[in-house]
Amino acid sequence: MDDDKPITEQAMETITTAVEATKDAAVTAAKKVRKAAKKVRKAAKKVAKKVAPKKAKKASKKKAKKTSKKAAKKSSKKAAKKTAKKAVKKSAKKAAKKKKAKKSKR
Repeated sequence: MDDDKPITEQAMETITTAVEATKDAAVTAAKKVRKAAKKVRKAAKKVAKKVAPKKAKKASKKKAKKTSKKAAKKSSKKAAKKTAKKAVKKSAKKAAKKKKAKKSKR
């Protein structure tokens, strides 16, 4: 410290130097944080790119499975209905034949 300068001026210089140093440190820290955040975002994007197709693939597989299940259920229901109808018709025909046979026996 200079003895020629008054104490207030010396103090102001010291404070100014400290403020500038702090500002520089803050700016540097902010830059580092921004850089790190950018890296994290980049990594997250990379992971998302890898994960998203897998998820989509899984979802499409699931959907396909569900659709095929639904279709199978529908077709089996239809078949059951058809066979039930056929059975009713057959039994009605048989009953009619039996009735005719009985009548002809008399």
